[in-house]
Amino acid sequence: MDQATECTATSAAPAQASPRVNDYDRFAEAYSAENERSLVNAYYARPGILDLAGDVTGRRILDAGCGSGPLSAALRERGAVVSGVDLSAGMLDLARQRLGPDADLHLADLDGQLPFPDGDFDDVVASLVLHYLEDWGPALAELRRVLKPGGRLIASVDHPFVAYTIQEPRPDYFATTSYSFDWSFGGQTVPMRFWRKPLHAMTDAFAAAGFRLTALHEPRPDPAARELFPEGFHDLSTKPCFLFFVVQAPEPG
Repeated sequence: MDQATECTATSAAPAQASPRVNDYDRFAEAYSAENERSLVNAYYARPGILDLAGDVTGRRILDAGCGSGPLSAALRERGAVVSGVDLSAGMLDLARQRLGPDADLHLADLDGQLPFPDGDFDDVVASLVLHYLEDWGPALAELRRVLKPGGRLIASVDHPFVAYTIQEPRPDYFATTSYSFDWSFGGQTVPMRFWRKPLHAMTDAFAAAGFRLTALHEPRPDPAARELFPEGFHDLSTKPCFLFFVVQAPEPG
């Protein structure tokens, strides 16, 4: 969903504080407005995905966790044919406002079956989505199913080193653990939960789903952000925040 907005430590909050953790419907408009212009989303996360995608003219792309649609819009402007799925109905309403009423958008959980036939897409983009899942296996299997042979999954997640050293400390880097924290947008405070994994667990999950790793990327922010966010630009230019993967579905034979 292009969902993370910071790479700093956050205060812990009990997951039970809300009947549904990671409930973007509660603050969709406020989050979307922040996401639109923030340093890490507009000048780092989305450009990182777009750079790895390269020339997408005529390619059919699934935006998995599309949120309010900023990445879908950018891909469409570059000539791609884009479909989107998201778990938040509120975010999808905003995406339709952005992309038009005829946009191919679906309410769907990445842990379940997606509403597309086998081999329907040339590429899948999953920007800052997988770290919401404890077990990547079912989601990766389904994303592989909807990809054509040789198709690419381009994904970004919280960098595992940052999740270990900067965010709420944990004693065991090698364990898969969750952490809860509060996000505040538009005067609302909502509890969120992410899952942290060591790097080898991420690459193992891609391999177990049948993907071949073709690129591992740690980008720096768009230089255009230097004057807009001088302090944040320096931090993002010298410290990792997100980790980007390009993995490929098996070719025939």
